Amino acid sequence: MALLIFPPTQNTRKASVNNRKVLVDTGPLVALLVAEDRHHSWIRERLQECPSPLMTCEPVLTEAFFVLKRGRGGVARFFDLLRSGLLSVEFDLMAERSAIESMVVKYHNVPMSLADACLVRMAELMPASAILTLDGDFRLYRKHEKHSISVILPPGA
Repeated sequence: MALLIFPPTQNTRKASVNNRKVLVDTGPLVALLVAEDRHHSWIRERLQECPSPLMTCEPVLTEAFFVLKRGRGGVARFFDLLRSGLLSVEFDLMAERSAIESMVVKYHNVPMSLADACLVRMAELMPASAILTLDGDFRLYRKHEKHSISVILPPGA
């Protein structure tokens, strides 16, 4: 039997995210599932402030699985997360491939991962959203090439 490690999936909207959709990156998912991660407590606190479900994309899930499968029990925790109702995937990479390719080319010097590009594109498609991440590169990326992206980052990131 799997240990329940996820916050309730009911909406617990608080002012800090202004009722915006929250897009979640790989780092916070891994930190949530790995109690020893230095951001574990921070992400659990943030999830109490975020409306459910969190939005993400398959490249983020692929990265998270790749990292988690190396740890003991990581595969089981990953699939528990998928069953939890905490996440929603409503992004069509094939439909957005041209925009994604343009971003990856533009930010080749960062470099931008496929997961990052998908999250930036999702932020473009959902203007009232914020990206929950541990990755400071999201401060460099721009929506529609000129607008900063709302991010939820831990202190010092």
